[in-house]
Formats: sequence, C-alpha cells, structure tokens
Amino acid sequence: MRIAIYGKKFDADFDNYIIKMFDILEKAKIEICVYEAFFEYIQKRLSLKKDGITFFSSQKGLTGNYDIFLSIGGDGTFLESVAFVKDKGIPIAGINSGRLGFLANISKKELETALNKMISKSYSFEERELIELETAEDQFKNNNFALNEITVQKTDSSSMITIHVYLDGQFLTTYWADGLIISTPTGSTAYSLSAGGPIVAPDAKNYIITPLAPHNLTIRPIVVPNHHNLTLKIEGRDQNYLVSLDDRHKVLSNSVELKIKKSKFKIKILKHDNRTFYSTLREKLMWGLDKRN
Repeated sequence: MRIAIYGKKFDADFDNYIIKMFDILEKAKIEICVYEAFFEYIQKRLSLKKDGITFFSSQKGLTGNYDIFLSIGGDGTFLESVAFVKDKGIPIAGINSGRLGFLANISKKELETALNKMISKSYSFEERELIELETAEDQFKNNNFALNEITVQKTDSSSMITIHVYLDGQFLTTYWADGLIISTPTGSTAYSLSAGGPIVAPDAKNYIITPLAPHNLTIRPIVVPNHHNLTLKIEGRDQNYLVSLDDRHKVLSNSVELKIKKSKFKIKILKHDNRTFYSTLREKLMWGLDKRN
C-alpha cells in the first residue's frame, strides 16, 4: 500500500499524533511519500526517521500511483491537496489538526482508528464535483479548477466592478459589486456562506452565484443547474481584476473573459465512519443548541 502525505504547520498538542501516525504506517510497512517542506517542518520539532521515506514537492508534483492522499491540517490544507491529486482518482483523507472541518473531517482523536481502517481498506469514499475555468490565454494552465469556488473581485479598495453574467450565452444579469462568487455545493459552506449564500447539499448538481456587497440590494444569491456554462465579462475603473480558484489567484485584465463550467473530473473524499454532511452542519454551526431542546 502506498500513501502520500501533505501538511503545513500544526500546534504542539498535535505532536504526539504525528509521531503515532508515522509509527502506525511504519509498523504496517506502508510506502510513504511526504511533502518535502512538511517533513522538514516536522524534523525541526520531532526526531523522525527518514529511512524508506520518499518525497514530493510543489515543483516536482506528485508522480506515481497512491492508494490514499493524507491531508494534515484544516479545510484550507485540503484544498491545496486537491491541486496535487487533480484527476489521478486518489481518495483524499482530511485529518484535522485543529477543529473539525467540512473537508478535513477526521479529528485527531479518530486518527488511529481511521489509519487502521485505511490500512485494512475498510473505508468508502464520496465523490465531489469541481468547477473549471477557461480563458483565452489559459492563465491558470493545468490548475484551472476549484473544489470550493471561483471568485472575481476588484483589485483596489474604492470603486466597484461591473460583472455581466451569461448562462449558455443567454444574459442573466449585471452585478455592480465588490465581486462575485461562483461556488460548487462543496463550497457553499465556505466563502459563499459568509457572503450570505445558501447551504447546498454536496451531491446537488448546482452552482451558487453569490455577489459580494452588491450595489443593488434586490440582487440576491441564486442557485442554477451546473449543466450550464457561464461566461463572465468584467468592466471597471481599474483595468484589472482579481480571480481566485480556491487558494490560487491571478490578476487579469478587464479584456479577459471568464468561461466557467463543470470540471471533467471529480475528487474522492475518504469516509471512515457514518458521519454525514448534515451531522457536520449540526456540529460546526451548532444547530439545535438551544435550552428548549
């Protein structure tokens, strides 16, 4: 069995869990490939043996076949992991080094149990759809996808931008706003939610279009089927605007049109227990925590 591991910084109370994780994988004789910068960070805090471990990096990428990709951190780290996995079909297991996340949904207390289930292959996974961006000059190249959202924003702190939106070539509306979020159902609990967008079940076949601080208060978030192809045309006093695909972003000229559609591939998220999206909602959003209940 081969497992790839990606992570970032973590608090001191997670040290023993990291030691335990490597110990379990070593005893099970799992082939391990670790993100090089993450392993160097761990080595500064803990004395782990380097024997038998291979490495990958942002420059080299992840090559070869792996059974599982472990993401150590929070939901942001999980989104970065997606950029390494891409269309390889490797299930991603999100191990949360802090609080429970929507994507990084394995708590540190569940780590040992979850690892043993991975080793024995007694797990399942669910698939999540992604969103894809096309531009004339292919600015994002092979990283032109997002699991959570594609966001268009103004680059300064003063004037709004104007965003004309088309669905399959048919005009939808013009947004005068600080920006616009095109979210997947997975991303409905992220940036879109904080901007007033609705929560959408992750297996729904939709996009959520959520404006950021719209000039017209009658402009509200809208949910549309994801079989539509979207086109965004941007205007503004500034000649540039910012485009973000999850954690990756670029400044583009107003002359660049954005074409957005459903991605050709899906991401697999590992499930090790019976926790559901709705139970995570209750836990994270504290639904039902009322003295009347």
